[in-house]
Amino acid sequence: MKRNFISGSFNCLFVLILLLSSSMAFAGVRLPAIFGDNMILQRNIRVPVWGWAEIGEKVEVEFMGKTYKTTTGTDGKWTIKLGTYKAGGPYEMSIATKAFTLTFKNILIGDVWVAAGQSNMEFGIQTEQHGADAIAKATDKEIHFFYVPMAEALLPQQDIAKVPSDSFNGKWVVCSPELMANPKWAWHGFSAIGYYFAQHIRQSTGVPVGMIGSYKGATSAQAWMSDDGLSYSPPFTKYIAEHQTLVDHFGDATATYPQRLAAYQDSLKTWNLEVGNDFAVKLKEWETAVVQAKGSGQMPPARPRPSRPDPHVPASPDGGFNTPENSYNGMIAPIIRYGIKGIIWYQGESNGDRLADAVGYKELFTRLILDWRTHWEQGDFPFLFMQLPNFRDPAVSASEGIWPWVREAQLKTLAVPLTGMPVITDVGDAVNIHPTNKVDPAYRLALAARHVAYGENIVYSGPVYKAMRVEGNKIIISFDEINKGLVAGKPSPDGTAGADIELKGFGIAAGDGKFVWAKAVVEGNTVVVSSDQVLAPVAVRYNWADNPPGNLYNKDGLPAGPFRTDNWPPPLQVVH
Repeated sequence: MKRNFISGSFNCLFVLILLLSSSMAFAGVRLPAIFGDNMILQRNIRVPVWGWAEIGEKVEVEFMGKTYKTTTGTDGKWTIKLGTYKAGGPYEMSIATKAFTLTFKNILIGDVWVAAGQSNMEFGIQTEQHGADAIAKATDKEIHFFYVPMAEALLPQQDIAKVPSDSFNGKWVVCSPELMANPKWAWHGFSAIGYYFAQHIRQSTGVPVGMIGSYKGATSAQAWMSDDGLSYSPPFTKYIAEHQTLVDHFGDATATYPQRLAAYQDSLKTWNLEVGNDFAVKLKEWETAVVQAKGSGQMPPARPRPSRPDPHVPASPDGGFNTPENSYNGMIAPIIRYGIKGIIWYQGESNGDRLADAVGYKELFTRLILDWRTHWEQGDFPFLFMQLPNFRDPAVSASEGIWPWVREAQLKTLAVPLTGMPVITDVGDAVNIHPTNKVDPAYRLALAARHVAYGENIVYSGPVYKAMRVEGNKIIISFDEINKGLVAGKPSPDGTAGADIELKGFGIAAGDGKFVWAKAVVEGNTVVVSSDQVLAPVAVRYNWADNPPGNLYNKDGLPAGPFRTDNWPPPLQVVH
């Protein structure tokens, strides 16, 4: 499906970008920022290397004693695929034209993973609850990082914008306590999940690990997809139309942006005087009350709200990061095709604000995975994603909320080959959409990687719903991935849990579709579900709420994921 990207005043801007890019190509041989000193190249694949030089220029790449040659095309671009290498290093690489040579040093061969998504992947190691200790011990020099600076764009970018020479962003850097504690690197440091994941992969494989961080808070899946991905038949029409409207009106929006920004700043000053300053005091009092409540084992109070909402920041002329395609264009397109082992992904919160978006997430997310695999040109690499955690007030009813529908969409996405999904509905935070514990999620993500990406025969999943059968007024649920067996409550290291722990989180319904909390008992490798209120049950739901109470685990300590045995359509209205 072809679309018109260039119209009106946007045409002039696009031509200017092309001219600037062309002039840069003639300044000698150049590679994208993703290549450089300290980079880690992916083992066991034909390593792709590309860049720009004079039109018709001969380019030679020398690596590990062998020289690879090519000639630039009419657009000044060149591409070479190097050999296939085992883990090791350090090495050097030189890229030369007739009059210019570029050399990269301290190159390692290992496994490269991309950490992507929204704010829970962005959440930095410096503010993670175990971060201080982790930073002090961050001495493994065979873990290297590349943080992609945040950038949105209406058109796919070929490279990352130039960063200051003294910045750690936008270049490969070597793990160290000093780097991990640097306040000017990424958002409170590199992704905590990304770092902990890298540690686990290093321990299990023994090879160097490169982590590329490309993430932005409050972004929806459609912001991380290419035009091709959204346009694939049947297209996601509303997202395509939204992006095209921004393209068509880019010139006018640019011209009026200064006035809109000034009006916002005036409104914000007024709001702060009348509302914001007092609200800030209440917010601090609430934060203190939350800490006290948690310390005494009480339910934290509800977060206060301002007497009237603060004014909205005007959208940038290109629509901002959360506009369809914009995050992909600015933060994935510049690194696409770089040799990788796989993707780790933590996103979905922003597609869980509306029920329709939550239900549609399965198709959208599946398309995103296929979109990235197509553009990366490396086949079906592993794509591992985190299921949404527990959040908001504890569940009141046995079936409520929007996030269960996102979680179900994520579960169904496991039908895509070489995917994996840890369950973390037991390690979230009722009052914080950004749980500060990233150790457990990263560990479970690494278990999935070891199974899916590395083929290890390990326990990597909690119980997964398999089938149900009705026996009188009871429904018997069977599971896959029970491993050593089922247990109520997270088991101790020896695989046992308290015998008196009540199994929670199960709801049961008759044909009317009204779910009530049920009694659930582990019997062997099954769970028997019943309720005195439902004499003719037909369906069971487990952990079907934004913040569910379920505590079913296998004896290996991994939680069962939310599921439902019915195929009833979502309700027209959802209780939060």
